[in-house]
Amino acid sequence: MNHRQPSPPAATTRRIGTAFWVLFWGLALLVAIWQFGSWETRRAFPNGSPSTQQGEDFVQIELQANHKGHYLVDGTINGQPVRLLIDTGATQVAIPSGLAPQLGLAGQGAVIAHTANGRAQAQRTRIQTLGIGPIMLYDVDAMIMPTMEGPILLGMSALGQLELSQRDNILRLSVHPQ
Repeated sequence: MNHRQPSPPAATTRRIGTAFWVLFWGLALLVAIWQFGSWETRRAFPNGSPSTQQGEDFVQIELQANHKGHYLVDGTINGQPVRLLIDTGATQVAIPSGLAPQLGLAGQGAVIAHTANGRAQAQRTRIQTLGIGPIMLYDVDAMIMPTMEGPILLGMSALGQLELSQRDNILRLSVHPQ
């Protein structure tokens, strides 16, 4: 006695095949979107894990410029994580007023700041600790900017304590601890 399974109708086979192709191309599209998103993130913020070097008498961090030529790096202010934009044209570290309370910063006197957008009212403050990877700076002058948005501008009140060298879209920040 021959017990063969009857073959499925052709229409059912086509539906199963179509479902597999739709599933395959749907997954391929999701992977492509994920890859593009990862690439775009790396392009805008290439310093998720910056290269660091340490010796007995120096600490150095290498930052890559993003696709706009800016140097962004994650750091800390008073132990809180922040995103920093290196700005050698800024005299002081500039902090958006919305972030100041989260960072434990209070205004210590009103000043007029001269910004790229003109004059602005600001508040002086002092940062107890400012970390950039293994580099730690202490007692840094800063300004709380009420109209500022975006990342914290790491100005010369902090950068002046470091050695900077830039070449081929790489910025090296180094310090020689005493």
